[in-house]
Amino acid sequence: QVQLVESGGGLVQAGDSLRLSCAASGRTFSNYNIGWFRQAPGKERGFVAAISWSGGRTYYADSVKGRFNISRDNVKNTVYLQMNSLKPEDTAVYYCAADAGRFNSDWYRYHYWGQGTQVTVSS
Repeated sequence: QVQLVESGGGLVQAGDSLRLSCAASGRTFSNYNIGWFRQAPGKERGFVAAISWSGGRTYYADSVKGRFNISRDNVKNTVYLQMNSLKPEDTAVYYCAADAGRFNSDWYRYHYWGQGTQVTVSS
């Protein structure tokens, strides 16, 4: 079992930056790929970014490519999502999730989830 806790969300203006953190506890964190997903009201959960267990592979949704950066610190058991040049359409609840299987971007393959952190971007 892996417990995940997100933090760092908030209310910002368009063009601002935020850094989300996903702190993990429980089983060996470095065994897990970590993904970030988001869900806006009335919309389906969508993939944002993922990082492999070693940090050697990353993958981004087209909508955030070039603006967001995912990284991890396996000593601190934490994954970060640096979000730059935020847009109003980035407004959503952001979730991190852990998966011990094949590196992927499919939310239904991720077994462990955090409670989410709200990001609101005003225009």
